[in-house]
Amino acid sequence: MPSYVITEKCDGCKAQDKTACQYICPNDLMALDRDLMKAYNQETEQCWECYNCVKICPQQAVEVRAYQDFAPLGANVIPMRGTDSIMWTVKFRNGSLKRYKFPIRLTAEGAWTADSIFAGLPEPNFDDLKKSGFFNGPAKAE
Repeated sequence: MPSYVITEKCDGCKAQDKTACQYICPNDLMALDRDLMKAYNQETEQCWECYNCVKICPQQAVEVRAYQDFAPLGANVIPMRGTDSIMWTVKFRNGSLKRYKFPIRLTAEGAWTADSIFAGLPEPNFDDLKKSGFFNGPAKAE
């Protein structure tokens, strides 16, 4: 199910130029109604259900129906993001709640580079590209 905005909770991110959900949506689906100053999903059928808008909303005004592989039909999922963890609240059809807390792994900006993966490995020999085998060893002899 695509994301939907609870208009009673949405404050339009305090009338900023762009709402947080507009900024984070990878498919540019979230829009701001300038008259009501409320966000909304303008093309629900195009929603990827990535949960980015749900996680970033400071007012918890965006909800998504849960995937049926971890919650039964009709359950809502509401995340509360802290500085070091995220708390997922699953609200079931019968009104009961279940909460799950997971740590957030943060890497400082610039602390990781793609080159760090290959540090210590030998330089590739491009002449070996046409030979059978792999970068880390020869092909299995039969």
